[in-house]
Amino acid sequence: MNDPTRRILVGRIHGAFGVRGEVKLESLTEPPSNLLRYQPWTLRDALGREREIANARARPGGKGLIGTLPGVDDRDAAEALRGAELYVPRSALPPPKDGEFYWIDLEGLRVSNLDGVDFGTVIQVFSNGANDVLLTRGDRERMIPWVRPQFVRDLDFEAGRIVVDWDADF
Repeated sequence: MNDPTRRILVGRIHGAFGVRGEVKLESLTEPPSNLLRYQPWTLRDALGREREIANARARPGGKGLIGTLPGVDDRDAAEALRGAELYVPRSALPPPKDGEFYWIDLEGLRVSNLDGVDFGTVIQVFSNGANDVLLTRGDRERMIPWVRPQFVRDLDFEAGRIVVDWDADF
């Protein structure tokens, strides 16, 4: 959880906007405008190449943000960034308030049920619209609703584990 080298995905570039080099940004922060607070970003393009981006600007637009990135001055350069992902170090995020945590901090925790059956580790947390979901990988992948206390009974960061009330066969 406190690994200073751990990087967090905070946004994506969905392509060019207009002809002046602006890009369509998807922010994974809440609120979306917080994306700009966590610069510099590490931009990873579709081929896996990485570079640092600082001093980006953005404004609200449509379904996300419209961004201006240094050195991206025309539509072709903006379109070349389609599919790129924006990362920041975990340490760039403010510390969570007491009793709160970031979803990313759940990744890597061991999960077991009340009977002690090991479900492996959390590989992702996502929202399906109705509730948040833990995706674990062990002997197989399982999706467990993040509903406390009905299904998620105990969360212990110190011990690196989550205990759930979930049938091993489900």
